[in-house]
Amino acid sequence: MDLATLLQILDSTVRLGTPLLLACLAGLFSERAGIFDIGLEGKMLMAAFFSGAVAAVTGSVWLGLTAGVLSSLLLSAIHGAASITFRGNQLISGVAINFLASGLTVLIGQKWFQLGGRTPSLTGNGRFGPITLPFAESLREVPVIGPVYYELISGHTILVYVALAAVPLSWWLLYRTRFGLRLRAVGENPAAVDTAGISVLRLRYTAVMICGLLTGLAGAYLATGLSAGFVKEMTAGRGYIALAALIFAKWRPVPALGATMLFGLLEAIANRYQNIDLGGVVLPVQFMQALPYILTVVILAGFIGKATPPRAGGAAYVKER
Repeated sequence: MDLATLLQILDSTVRLGTPLLLACLAGLFSERAGIFDIGLEGKMLMAAFFSGAVAAVTGSVWLGLTAGVLSSLLLSAIHGAASITFRGNQLISGVAINFLASGLTVLIGQKWFQLGGRTPSLTGNGRFGPITLPFAESLREVPVIGPVYYELISGHTILVYVALAAVPLSWWLLYRTRFGLRLRAVGENPAAVDTAGISVLRLRYTAVMICGLLTGLAGAYLATGLSAGFVKEMTAGRGYIALAALIFAKWRPVPALGATMLFGLLEAIANRYQNIDLGGVVLPVQFMQALPYILTVVILAGFIGKATPPRAGGAAYVKER
């Protein structure tokens, strides 16, 4: 494999891993605060629809991004009310959000555009364009470093760089700030946090809304960065894959980057090589396309190390009197 081919695969890895990374970080904040969120898939889908639809109608990708994030925040508020205020089952709430988003996006899309649930194709200012970083053109001819900088590091949309920047920002927020210390504590022992005079409900709602913001960015990227519009069920299980990556990363931000890029790499290889010959054994295209989902099943089955979730995760907090 030559350098150009390798760079093309890695470039695809970054682009395909970006929505997984944003969704994985979203789940990390929520679950670190003790709120399991299986509804990442639904929030991404809803955000992708509204960002694509509003961008198509207005011709502004920024208005589309705003609409997508707001729709995801609304679903997060519903999940927060169901699981925090009313102490409902967090898994049932998440599943309900996934079904709601799957149905509503098709229903509203058909009523709005009459395109079978799709939105019109986005062009011009309706999509996020690639950003050429400084000196990328002038360094392009420099051996090795030039192609790596020009082909792999430069040329992505702004949401890709936002996702990459969110990794160290999340680490700093969780491990170097008072807010992060309290957030992690509320996911382990909310009674102790409450005893210290800190509002458990406010911390958990804050985490859920951060989750909504990041899943909104992930969905908006799918419709306005990775693709040129919304199509039915375009998330294709990425919310569930992000949850698997979160378990693989053991609820830590930096390993989450590696886990999501691994899934992105598998998808990039599957897209580029329809069949792989392993010296007598040919892996068919169906197997290659199923690779990310096979890895998800392997992780969820517990074959890759022991992953211990936050101790108070999934349990509603009831204040003792």
